[in-house]
Amino acid sequence: MSQSAESPSHCPEPSAGDLYLIAAPSGAGKTSLMRELLRREPRLALSVSDTTRSPRAGEIDGEQYHFISVEQFEAGIDAGDYLEYAKVYDNYYGTRRSRVEALWASGRDVLLEIDVQGASQVAGQFPEVCSIFILPPSLDVLAERLRQRGSDAPEVIRRRLAEASREIEACSRFRWLVVNDVFEQALDELIAVVRAWPLRLARQRIALAPLLEESRSRRRI
Repeated sequence: MSQSAESPSHCPEPSAGDLYLIAAPSGAGKTSLMRELLRREPRLALSVSDTTRSPRAGEIDGEQYHFISVEQFEAGIDAGDYLEYAKVYDNYYGTRRSRVEALWASGRDVLLEIDVQGASQVAGQFPEVCSIFILPPSLDVLAERLRQRGSDAPEVIRRRLAEASREIEACSRFRWLVVNDVFEQALDELIAVVRAWPLRLARQRIALAPLLEESRSRRRI
């Protein structure tokens, strides 16, 4: 049903911005949470993925996705241009490495919206990625949300629920779990994770290097 390949190993320079990724089963409310997160946290920038699927009604090239041909995508794979990619239901999806690096160069932190496969690929290359999985409160609630959307046939909903069960089993690979039961509470928790992450020791060691070195120098006097 889907396939993926590992990208070449590549780690950011110490001065690069932080990298966040969010994954969730379809219907968990990830898109709404991310939209509000980006509005409230302007230091975050979303890296828009490439896809070979056709645009849906209302989608604009460069906003939801960069819509490209299969030939263009496969040429990018051969050139090692993708930080992560996967083929899902006969369509490619992937994150271009150059877009992430350009956002870092502009002083922004980068947010990726990807699936469980892509999250695994990114985590393998970037040990300091902040990975967040959005969970529904239950599979029954998830099924009801998918039905209420009114955009999928019953067989599509069944397929999405089966895929959701597999994805939820992978949630233990993520650093943070947020349950989207009450939207505002889930949003508050998501924002708390994003704001706390830059305070981790590995990042603060870099940011506070002059202070820590001054302290060590004074102890030697």
